[in-house]
Amino acid sequence: MIRAGALTATASAAVTAVTLALPLVPAHAGERRDVRFATFNASLNRGTEGQLVKDLSTPGNAQAATVAEIIQRARPDVLLINEFDYDARGEAARLFQDNYLSQGRNGAAPIRYPYRYTAPSNTGVASGHDLNNDGAVTTAPGSDAYGQDALGYGFFPGQYGMVVYSRHPIDHRGIRTFQKFLWKDMPGAALPPGWYSDEELGAVRLSSKSHWDVPIKLGRRTVHFLASHPTPPTFDGAEDRNGRRNHDEIRLWADYVRPSHGRYLYDDQGRRGGLRPGAEFVIAGDQNADPHDGDSHDHAILQLLGNPRVNAGVRPASEGAAEASRLQGGANAGHKGDPRYDTADFADTAPGNLRADYVLPSKGLKATGAGVFWPVASDPLSRLTGAYPFPSSDHRLVWLDVRR
Repeated sequence: MIRAGALTATASAAVTAVTLALPLVPAHAGERRDVRFATFNASLNRGTEGQLVKDLSTPGNAQAATVAEIIQRARPDVLLINEFDYDARGEAARLFQDNYLSQGRNGAAPIRYPYRYTAPSNTGVASGHDLNNDGAVTTAPGSDAYGQDALGYGFFPGQYGMVVYSRHPIDHRGIRTFQKFLWKDMPGAALPPGWYSDEELGAVRLSSKSHWDVPIKLGRRTVHFLASHPTPPTFDGAEDRNGRRNHDEIRLWADYVRPSHGRYLYDDQGRRGGLRPGAEFVIAGDQNADPHDGDSHDHAILQLLGNPRVNAGVRPASEGAAEASRLQGGANAGHKGDPRYDTADFADTAPGNLRADYVLPSKGLKATGAGVFWPVASDPLSRLTGAYPFPSSDHRLVWLDVRR
């Protein structure tokens, strides 16, 4: 996430896993026997409300066209896009399909998603409280101060939202959202000590955007696509309120997929508990947490990578990420993690490039391939990712194939 001129920082910890990276599907490939799940923080956010709808209303927006070509070349079957501004009518999501994804670009075949889902985000929703403790409650949208006091950081309601596109049917009746779950209602929450008043704790929501359980119908099977975008663990002070929130946003899914751990959860319809035992799932999103480097609280991402219900043995990788780390140097030279697994090209001074974006299947789902869309500089497709200022996003599309 790019915010107020800064670049995201992320996590620290250690984990081992087996690596498997397969080539992308050719642009004109036919049907696969496997199902490709993907996440892409596409930076399709804008500084003012309604601007994304305006930008997507014609097929001429260069950034949106580049993002669409990346998706066309990776050809995911189920895709979460982070940082896609939400509008109540879903116009931006429709226009991106019609004017960009459905239009072939530079030899890449169009891709059509018959099913999609989007919903409100906490970003830019006024809290009515002084959540950054600067002595003022900012109520006028459009400024950093307003974003700091909002339920989730944003200049206006819905900025930095999410959307799911799918080539397989979505069970809309089975969708669960956790936008309104209060942070204080998580047992043992990592709340910053003494930062929020009792009144504020009655308003502060855990999710900085939202958490969605979107059931995808794969024939007779259902796979729960668990979508989220935890806040960056930075842009705060010694209290580490964002780092702690990032940790607990990641924890929500860690508890949700373990029935005995998620009994305390309640969704926006008042239904309690987590997934039923044995349910299949894929966790996807920009988690803003790296297992080895960065700035996250208490090894946050290990709550998923080390979760007994999660198959974290396949790590999406790319040669482009390794090359970028080597060429850019700076903070990258001091990183502990293998740069092949990086998914985001952040500032070289700090935090450097990190593994921030994940597609994690449940145990029992057979992962057959994985990768990160990060071409090396000599590849003609590197024009789609580029260097700062990026033609598409500072994040890369991450994908994982699951046996159908």
